[in-house]
Amino acid sequence: MLTTIEPKLPEATLVRAAQSGDRVAFGELYQEYGRLIHGILLAHVSYQDAEDLMQDVFMKAIKQLPSLREPAAFAGWLIAIARRTATDYLRSRKTTLPVGEFLSVGRAPDGEAFAILASIQQLPKSYRETLIFRLVEGMTGPEIAARTGLTRDSVRVNLCRGMKLLRDRLGGQGKV
Repeated sequence: MLTTIEPKLPEATLVRAAQSGDRVAFGELYQEYGRLIHGILLAHVSYQDAEDLMQDVFMKAIKQLPSLREPAAFAGWLIAIARRTATDYLRSRKTTLPVGEFLSVGRAPDGEAFAILASIQQLPKSYRETLIFRLVEGMTGPEIAARTGLTRDSVRVNLCRGMKLLRDRLGGQGKV
């Protein structure tokens, strides 16, 4: 029996459909960009908070989508919403929770993984996001470049330098 695979619609077509209220099209955009947005959030906040904020990002996106003038700008627009959401969340939390305590949230069940994540979150932003995309979200270098608009060489440099900083921060313990 032959099975047919439905061809993937171009992103601009999905965006236009979602702007017209097509929830299925927006669901496909969610599937396409979920890992990217999760990675951006995870570069800034704890794992648990990233899960919650991811929903916030997509809720903001669906509400603001009709105002997006250029469908081709969807990825950058969504990334900006994610970064702004993380920044706003951190600003609201700073008055009530010290940074050290904030980064160590969720040490169990896998304390080592959360300790490494906390170390990544303390790296410079350009390395932090790229490392999260690669190590946590499992994206390849070319995928990261395509999603973020960075060149492949920039991604490679960010990964290399970020891994070196992370190894130094972890004391060369071979955990990464």
